[in-house]
Amino acid sequence: MGSTDDLRYRLVEHKRGWREGFTKKYNINRLMYFETFHEPRRAAAREKQIKKYSRKKKIALFTPSNPGWKDLSDDVFLPGL
Repeated sequence: MGSTDDLRYRLVEHKRGWREGFTKKYNINRLMYFETFHEPRRAAAREKQIKKYSRKKKIALFTPSNPGWKDLSDDVFLPGL
């Protein structure tokens, strides 16, 4: 969970283990869902909102758009990585 102005680079950081923290510790590196915003403040507010969600509510948020829980980064952002 996080916001960035360069999603492709952020994905590379996570896939290669360059970014310290929760995702590296637990080897979480799949992109299941994302939203786009034109204003950083709105992105930050949405991130705060989603971080408060329970795991169940987070799954309910992304499952309709990604019912197979596919790693979206593989096809959309990182072909050939």
